[in-house]
Amino acid sequence: MIRSLALLALGLGAALPAAAQTRHDSAAPIDFASDHIELQDRANRVLLTGNVKIVQAEMTLTAARMIVSYTGQITNGSPQVSRLDASGGVTVVRPEQNARSQYAVYDLNTRIITMVGNVTLRQGANNVSGGRLSINLDTGRATIDGSGVGGSTAAGQPGVQRQGGRVTGRFSVPKRQGDAPSPAPAPKP
Repeated sequence: MIRSLALLALGLGAALPAAAQTRHDSAAPIDFASDHIELQDRANRVLLTGNVKIVQAEMTLTAARMIVSYTGQITNGSPQVSRLDASGGVTVVRPEQNARSQYAVYDLNTRIITMVGNVTLRQGANNVSGGRLSINLDTGRATIDGSGVGGSTAAGQPGVQRQGGRVTGRFSVPKRQGDAPSPAPAPKP
């Protein structure tokens, strides 16, 4: 039931401004910046390390390290990128949505970003944590579950617990006219 609620709340088509509902332009050029670059031409890849930042249209992906795989074909003087593998404090920021994890793979052919390891997805006031997140850039649909690279979190904190691999989170509830203020949360013993 929790997973169904997460899918319902995080589907970008639900109650978000029109800007967040637009399809990501995965054909847009990819701009990058990093502290160090290593071209591995025989393997058709580039290794970016240190404060890596990738920008494509309205999406930004940051990480400590990233491997950019390309097909070997050149278009307009640049290699055609097919996949990005990111690790170390990965963040993906899109209009009205941001996600964090330990690792991420952006498959440009399928237009899907898969994030694993202590995943947190925030959309507006909603916050959901789990082990694995999949973002379909064509549809805007985000799916999160408890599988993937786990890790424990502090008791009572949202996140993947070592036992059971559950999805946890908190959804905001809009205030209605005449609602009494919410009581303060009870202190934890």
